Amino acid sequence: VFLFAKPAALLARDWWTNPEAGHGLLLAPVALWLAWRSGVDERARPNFAVGIPLLVGAVLLRYVSGLAAELFTMRLSMLGAAGALVICYFGVRQLVRWWLPFTLLLLSIPLPEIVLSALALPLQFRASQMGAKLLAMRNIPVLLQGNVIHLPTQTLFVAEACSGLRSLTALLSLSVLLGALVLRKGVSRAVLLAAAIPIAILLNGVRVFLTGFLVYFVDPAMGE
Repeated sequence: VFLFAKPAALLARDWWTNPEAGHGLLLAPVALWLAWRSGVDERARPNFAVGIPLLVGAVLLRYVSGLAAELFTMRLSMLGAAGALVICYFGVRQLVRWWLPFTLLLLSIPLPEIVLSALALPLQFRASQMGAKLLAMRNIPVLLQGNVIHLPTQTLFVAEACSGLRSLTALLSLSVLLGALVLRKGVSRAVLLAAAIPIAILLNGVRVFLTGFLVYFVDPAMGE
C-alpha cells in the first residue's frame, strides 16, 4: 500500500479530471465487481515460487519508473503487483480466471501522452477527410487543408479533442466486456474487438460531416 499509494492516487485524479481517462471511473468498479462475481476457484492453491519473483519485478519496475517519473509504467507496475499477489495466494489458475477484470483494469490506465499525440493527429486527418468527402457527396462546396475544412459560410477546425480517441477507447472497452460476457468463441470476440476500431473512426467522420451539414444548411453559429 505504501509503495503504490502515489500511482494509485495519481490514477484516481486523472480519472476524475482528465476527459481522456474518465472511462476508468466506470471500468475499475466493473472490474472489481466481475472479480467478486467470479469468485475464487475451488482448486486455487498458493504459488509463492512464481508470485514472489513477479512481485519483486513489479516493485523494481515501480522504483525505476518513479525515478524516471514515467506514470504509465508506474501504474502498470501497480497492476503487475496485484497480479503477482493473486498468484502468491491463489495461484496462476485464479489469475487466468480473473483475466477479464485485469484486462479492464489495464484498459483503464491512460496511455502515455506521447502515444496519445502520435495517435491523435492521424485520427484528426482521417476524420477531416471522411467528413469532407461526405460533405462533397451532398454537393456542399468544401476545401480541405489538413485538418481544416473550409465551407462557404464558415471554417471548421478538427481539433485534437475531435480525433475520436475517447470513443475509440470506450468502444474497445465495451467490445472486450461484451465479448467476454456474451460471446463464447474466441473468433467472435476477436471480430467484435477488431470491428470497434473502424466503427469508432466512421462515427467520428460522420460527426464531423453532421457538424458541417448543420453549419451550411441550418446556421453557421452551430459550428461553435
